[in-house]
Amino acid sequence: MPVQTLRPLTPSSRYIAYADFSDITKTKPEKSLVETRKRTGGRNVYGRITARGIGGGHKQKIRLIDFKRSKHGVEATVTAIEYDPRRTARLALLEYKDGEKTYIIAPGGLQVGAKLMSGPTAPPDLGNCLPLRTVPVGLPICNIEIFPGRGAQMVRTAGGSATLMSRDEGYAQIRLPSGEIRRVSEDCYATIGQVSNATHENVVLGKAGRSRHLGIRPINRGVSRNPVDHPNGGGAGKSKSGGGWQQLTSPWGLLAKGYRTRKKKKYSSRFIVIRRDGRPMKNK
Repeated sequence: MPVQTLRPLTPSSRYIAYADFSDITKTKPEKSLVETRKRTGGRNVYGRITARGIGGGHKQKIRLIDFKRSKHGVEATVTAIEYDPRRTARLALLEYKDGEKTYIIAPGGLQVGAKLMSGPTAPPDLGNCLPLRTVPVGLPICNIEIFPGRGAQMVRTAGGSATLMSRDEGYAQIRLPSGEIRRVSEDCYATIGQVSNATHENVVLGKAGRSRHLGIRPINRGVSRNPVDHPNGGGAGKSKSGGGWQQLTSPWGLLAKGYRTRKKKKYSSRFIVIRRDGRPMKNK
């Protein structure tokens, strides 16, 4: 799916690039599979802002997506490819033989009318959901479970795909889009194919108004504030890199550069074989 650009007749149209939505076959969502999304404006139950830069934006409905694909052995037909305003990938509307309808994250190349199936006996075809023990080595996969039965949690964004490297001792080694190689149980399910809308990375908002449509409000830099408002505020000169005595931090003093936030003794670290930076993981 290509992206479209505009003639630079105005400052906002000079850099703007948006999806052409040529793959969308249904414009309105299935009423039985949506919920109303209540906006919080980044505020908690006490009305205090806990997430800055959030507010406004266009109304959006929550699409209820079947991440577990637990209806094994039952054939489903793809009836539509739809747009989801809350995620980058496209959705596929499935209709099973018994009349039940569900949404799944559509893999790239999936067409209306395709027949899909999930379960250990499903063939390794595009869009089918299989346990990792039956997926052929080397195939691109997406919507991968981390723990059996919990539902897909990895590789769900537009254009994302992982590769099944090998299987050994009840675990499958998977190369994730980040370059990390991780061990996952063979009982975990994954979908065959790459996530749809791979050209989303080429979309350029181009103007502030499109950020506001998404509910993103502006935030000014800490170095441009007064000392009373931010740890990086004040000073006679400008310092973009936080040189000298100043260390770039959040408004509450958490370091923004050179501070690793991952827990050193995180439980799932034992399943990482190769880290994202290419170094082997030292598991104790």
